[in-house]
Amino acid sequence: MAISKQQRIAMALIVLAGLGGGGAVLMTERAKTGGEEAGHADDHEEAGHAEKDAHEREIKLTDEQLKAAGITLQAAGPATLQVAAPFPGEIRFDEDRTTHVVPRVAGVAEAVNVQLGQVVRQGQVLAVVASTALAEQRSELLVAQQRRDAARATHEREKKLRDDRISAEQDYQQARSALHEADIAVRNAAQKLAAVGASASSSVLNRFEIRAPFAGTVVEKHLSLGEAVKEDASIFTVSDLGSVWAEFAVAPKDLETVRVGQRVVVSSTAFDSRAEGRIAYVGALLGEQTRTARARVTVTNPKGAWRPGLFVTVSVRGEDQAVPLAVSAEALQTLGDETVVFTAVPGGFIATPVKTGRSDGRTVEVLGGLQAGDKVASSKTFILKSELGKAGAEHGH
Repeated sequence: MAISKQQRIAMALIVLAGLGGGGAVLMTERAKTGGEEAGHADDHEEAGHAEKDAHEREIKLTDEQLKAAGITLQAAGPATLQVAAPFPGEIRFDEDRTTHVVPRVAGVAEAVNVQLGQVVRQGQVLAVVASTALAEQRSELLVAQQRRDAARATHEREKKLRDDRISAEQDYQQARSALHEADIAVRNAAQKLAAVGASASSSVLNRFEIRAPFAGTVVEKHLSLGEAVKEDASIFTVSDLGSVWAEFAVAPKDLETVRVGQRVVVSSTAFDSRAEGRIAYVGALLGEQTRTARARVTVTNPKGAWRPGLFVTVSVRGEDQAVPLAVSAEALQTLGDETVVFTAVPGGFIATPVKTGRSDGRTVEVLGGLQAGDKVASSKTFILKSELGKAGAEHGH
């Protein structure tokens, strides 16, 4: 059968259309394949960046290096936060164990036996004062004692005469009365000496030894050799620094939470030591200028580290709060804008960003970035941060 020219043209168009469609499909497949390959390349690139970032956050350490650095581990887990309200305060002398030494008799300093800052024992002689007033008091005692001796002898003689019916009863009663008066005079003179702390017997009548009332430290000294002093002059201040006061101001809004007997922790930025105690006093009145109440804590000070004048922070304990996940405060470090912990991995650590919550200064709540049981470095983490910085610098070069 002969094919007409028109039929041949139609068949050619059909073939061309089929070829064109196939070409379009082929081009589409190629474009699709190319897009998938580009997508896979992007995924590989992102994975490469993540792997590189993780690698840059990793620190290689052997067990020997870990032990030598003194880095310890802890497992993240539940903890109890000891919530506390901080108040700025100051260490002061314990006024119950601080005294101003006064001579109690006027005189002139013949000897000054101690220096400022010297530790003294109870009864130690601090200074010697020559006092005419003291000489008169001792003379009065001596005269009274002699009169009492004479009155006692007269009393005994009159008693014997009365018993022998030689003397009248009236003479005996007069002698007895005179003896009682002499006894009173002696006691009066002795009590005058005792009131000023002077001994009744002394070879030098005007010599007065000023002694330390208790063991402590000479924190003030206002006496020089040859200086005239009044009986009420404060010549020394002695304080037992074995205990001191931590005083702090309490605003009216905090008076409901700061109460006598509450536990506190006293700390200072000057050193790492902390002292625990309880609030011993909260003032009933507000200061006219500050409008705050004074509160104080008695702090034991066996090593003398808590010196009067030292600024401190008094943290008043509140109610404890339980948190589901926490780490020690030492575990946290800052890298750029992130807070991280160093999580233990095989062969070392990796810096893991975390989100933190409440803290009591020792323990920090973790809200994200860790799971219970994760092992993290809990001490000397600054060493790991330093090593991470060194590694980053080496990669940069």
